[in-house]
Amino acid sequence: MATAKKKVPPKAVKTPKRTVQQDVAEALNRLNLHEHECALRYKSIEERLSAGSEKFDKLEKLVWGVYPFILLLFVVEKFGG
Repeated sequence: MATAKKKVPPKAVKTPKRTVQQDVAEALNRLNLHEHECALRYKSIEERLSAGSEKFDKLEKLVWGVYPFILLLFVVEKFGG
């Protein structure tokens, strides 16, 4: 007859006790790091939006420049041909 082996849970690793002040200091450090990363990310987003806006303005001017030629074609078609 085979005997069933009991599963023994792994021993927990003991960590040194931390004080509330240490926990608060770590939380503040992590929060400051997070705020710094967010600031960099938002700056990058703002720069990309500005660059896209400049490109859009250029395309808008190009489209407005084409409108007179389209109207001219309609006038030539209606009265010139």
